[in-house]
Amino acid sequence: MQYYNEIKNQLLNNEINRKVKNYAINKSDLDTYYNVGKLLSDAGKHYGEGIIKEYSKRLMKEVNKRYSERVLYRMKSFYLFSYNNLPTMSAKLSISYYDEMLKLKDINAINYYINICINQNLSVRQLREKIKSKEYERLPEETKEKLKRNDKLELKETIPNPIIINNTNNYDEISEKVLQKIIMEDIPAFLESLGNGYTFIKNEYKIKMDNRYNYIDLLLYNYIYHCFVVIELKINELDKRDIGQIEIYMNYINENVKTMEDNKTIGIILCKEDNQLIIKYASDERIIAIKYQKNNQSI
Repeated sequence: MQYYNEIKNQLLNNEINRKVKNYAINKSDLDTYYNVGKLLSDAGKHYGEGIIKEYSKRLMKEVNKRYSERVLYRMKSFYLFSYNNLPTMSAKLSISYYDEMLKLKDINAINYYINICINQNLSVRQLREKIKSKEYERLPEETKEKLKRNDKLELKETIPNPIIINNTNNYDEISEKVLQKIIMEDIPAFLESLGNGYTFIKNEYKIKMDNRYNYIDLLLYNYIYHCFVVIELKINELDKRDIGQIEIYMNYINENVKTMEDNKTIGIILCKEDNQLIIKYASDERIIAIKYQKNNQSI
């Protein structure tokens, strides 16, 4: 009865606290999940795992029907993982976010998703999609090491590789024009797949050099890093000629579009297959090559 009465009091107090503002609701939920989870863990050591089922039946009758056996096990799991890995939890996120992240078991991935949820104001659905697409796993290893050390990241280090592109209309044959069309059909999703802070300026951005016009596939701006981003689309393996092309476009933007307040332009070559050897020996470190994929399969 000692464990049960304390669990009941914790849950009743949380029912009252949930009637106030969101931050307080989140903090109350997190504290309650942790405290109840600890009590359930201790009770299980004394009475066996079956005690959770017994407590659930009584709580659903005396407190609230939502305290099912499954919910109590979630509380216990939250406590066990939090005790070992998350001594400080942000009350900016609700327990629903943590329920999604605790399935990962990797503390480095969890910390990454906690930070982007807060910084990018993600919904639970958006978080679920990022976890499903394995966004953290697609980050460069150097980036993961920097994240562990809380080092400052450059823009190019924040972009997952490969980029997942939704071919919602199931185009069979992919040309550069079709690839651009696929991206433009859901440009918000594409910007989100690149990371945080991207805004769309124009596709087929026209530039004039001498008496000849050229067209940048996609021109973006990142308001966090304060720089323009030139994107060129390639449906084949990265070629050294692609480096020269995008470098010209980047230099044009720097000289004719960039203001004094902007940082130097970044170039992204989105290609079917990258070639890091070419990137390694490219003269401009602002150029990166990223592969594109659809549902974990190359388009």
